[in-house]
Amino acid sequence: MYGKVIIDCTLLVRTGLHIGGSSVFSAIGAVDSPVVSNPNDGNPIVPGSSLKGKLRTLLARSYAKDIRNMPDCNNDDAVIIRLFGASKSTDGKPATARLQFADAFVCNEDEMKSIGLTEVKFENTINRKDCTAKPRQIERVVPGVRFAVRIVYDVTADTEAEVLEDMQVLAKGFKLLQMDYLGGHGTRGSGRVSFENFKMKDFESGLDLEKLCAVFKDVENYEVLSV
Repeated sequence: MYGKVIIDCTLLVRTGLHIGGSSVFSAIGAVDSPVVSNPNDGNPIVPGSSLKGKLRTLLARSYAKDIRNMPDCNNDDAVIIRLFGASKSTDGKPATARLQFADAFVCNEDEMKSIGLTEVKFENTINRKDCTAKPRQIERVVPGVRFAVRIVYDVTADTEAEVLEDMQVLAKGFKLLQMDYLGGHGTRGSGRVSFENFKMKDFESGLDLEKLCAVFKDVENYEVLSV
């Protein structure tokens, strides 16, 4: 048996979101820290690696026995490793992740035309000794922008019995993220997001998608902020 379950949802930006892109070349007057963007249209994106990494970190913390001494990724809880993978598992071999995270692209560009997709936030670093200010410019995705999130889950005969638990753990990760932040500057108010409109598609897995999708129904109840 081999199949896939496609998990789709919408990521809604609640407060300015900054996931940094390249600033190798910066013209005079350019933004110091731009967001990562799609080279085809210049629109901001949420890299799959950023979403995967944040979800894994939050879930690993929730399973850790001592949060002050977190294990490395190869020693995460077994359920974390099977979902997100490891370069070296308990048998000494790499553990393939069951989840695949695609880059998330803006899905309401027309709705945001009058406002724009990003803003430039001006900040100052103040020297405590002489009170001199060092200004900087940070680009952020504005509240209200929506990104189409897609995650693919691999199903095999060996994993079929664990599918429900895997979905419950993934849903827990989304809940934790809504009470945390995505990207940079989160302790200063940036990066608050929420997830909505969960849907699933089946490709030769034969699973009960209605039962699995129900696991994500209460994710929206854990959002901390609203626009």
